[in-house]
This record gives sequence, C-alpha cells and structure tokens, in this order.
Amino acid sequence: MRAIPFSAVLVAWGNAWLTGHVGLDEAADAVEDTCGPGVVTAIPGEPGDMPLRRGLAALRGGGMSALRLAKPAAGDPLGLAGPRELTVAAVEAGEAVLAELDGECLGLVPEEDHRGSSYVGVRWTGHPANPVNRSALPPLAEAERELTLTMRAAADVLTARGETEVRPELADALMSLRDAQRHAPNGLAPGYPGRAHRVAALAGRLAIVVDAALTDTTTYTADDRRRETLRDLDHAVRQALVAACDSVFEPG
Repeated sequence: MRAIPFSAVLVAWGNAWLTGHVGLDEAADAVEDTCGPGVVTAIPGEPGDMPLRRGLAALRGGGMSALRLAKPAAGDPLGLAGPRELTVAAVEAGEAVLAELDGECLGLVPEEDHRGSSYVGVRWTGHPANPVNRSALPPLAEAERELTLTMRAAADVLTARGETEVRPELADALMSLRDAQRHAPNGLAPGYPGRAHRVAALAGRLAIVVDAALTDTTTYTADDRRRETLRDLDHAVRQALVAACDSVFEPG
C-alpha cells in the first residue's frame, strides 16, 4: 500500500497549479515523478487517450476550478455522491479524484498501467460524477482532532492485554506514530498550509499500519471491539486525508 495515494498526489499538485502556486509543467512532472507516467482517458469531448499534461489542460479548458479527493471504502463512499458506476470503480481502487467543472463534475479513477516489460504508469479513467456537498465533510482542524482522538483510542485498545493479542509490531507502530505525529514531514504540494502537510503525512503513514492490521486475521477477526476500533481508525485516516487535500480552499 502507498503512503500517499495516487489520487491525493494528483489533487494536491493539480490544486497547486489551479491556485497559481506552480505551473502546469511543474505540477505534471511532480505527479509523474511520484506515480509514474500518466494517461487520461474518457474525458467528455476529447478523443482517446491523452498524456496527463494534456488531460489537465483539457479539463482546465472545460472550466475545471478544483480537484477533490475521494477515499471510499465498502459501505463508506467518503467524498463521493455517485452515480453507481463511479462509486463501484472508486471503491475497487480505494480512491478517486473529482474534477469540478462548469456546472458538472468528472470522476477520475486511477489504475496501474502496464505496457511491455518495463513501462509502469497510471491510467486515469473518466466517469460522470454527481456533485458532492463539501460542507458535509469536516474542515481540516476538525478532521485532525478526530484523527488524533481515534488514533489514541486505537492505540489503547490494540495494546490492552487480554485473551486475544495483536501482533506487537502493529501496536508498536501505532504507538510510535501517535507519539511522533507532531513531527510528520511534508506530504502535499506548494500552497497548502503547514497543518495540511502534517495531517496528510501522518494519515498516509497511519494508513499503512491500519491496512496491515485489517489484513491480519489475528487482529481483525478475533475480537469485535478491535475490529470496530480499526474500522473507526480507517475512516478517520481517510477523512483526514480528504480534509487535508481540500484545505487549500478553506478560508483563512
């Protein structure tokens, strides 16, 4: 699992471009340095596949004003409002980008693009998207508070002694992240506030720990309380990353 998902990288650098902090070339280069070469396909009114740089320019020409992150999971379509085709594709990928255009939205869902023996890139497939009520999502400060509280609660639950033990390295990693959260490195792009960099970096590192715990049968399936705690932490992590990526548009 990647610490910062492809979609968050595209959203962060795309918004840095849209808000005038970097140029298109710098934004596209930064995305491709992290994610690999990008191809955009199924953009309305545009023929066939386009390199990422051209795809972004085409969307800007279509009135794109913002990019938003979606981090859905089964039963929790965080950052999405349908339709079903987009939701299914985004849940399968675990992520998506919503491009806000003039009067409409377009969802971009990434998948690894393999060609030949050495080429590995990302294909961004467009899907019609319903607009999302962003006011229903918490602002960055609130999302950070919820992440901190949920992380502390999870650390307490996962390190509590009982009949069912968790793998020590998972609990140790969670405790270490809880204690080091103030020192998380930058995780987004120019133009984002320092808090957003910190929250995104912490959420990315926590996501790896949570993913490992959710796929560990000893931790995940043996105890209802721990299972629910991990689900709550997973939601808080995804929500914090969405809020961090949205924060470039928060007033003040």
